[in-house]
Amino acid sequence: MVEGYGKLVKRILRDHGFEKLRSGKGDHEVWSNPDTKQHVTVDGGTRSRFTAQETLKQAGIKARL
Repeated sequence: MVEGYGKLVKRILRDHGFEKLRSGKGDHEVWSNPDTKQHVTVDGGTRSRFTAQETLKQAGIKARL
């Protein structure tokens, strides 16, 4: 079974200073960077590499998955 990219995206966000702000609908979460005041929505069940990559891009993180 495919595990997905949710945990990896959250770990990368945490490594770049983001913190979980609150839970959203379903398995979505809102993450925020206190230094840059930037917000990003993360789907915990992300199975698509392209969706995970886009989430990181919106956060301003240049990482390849």
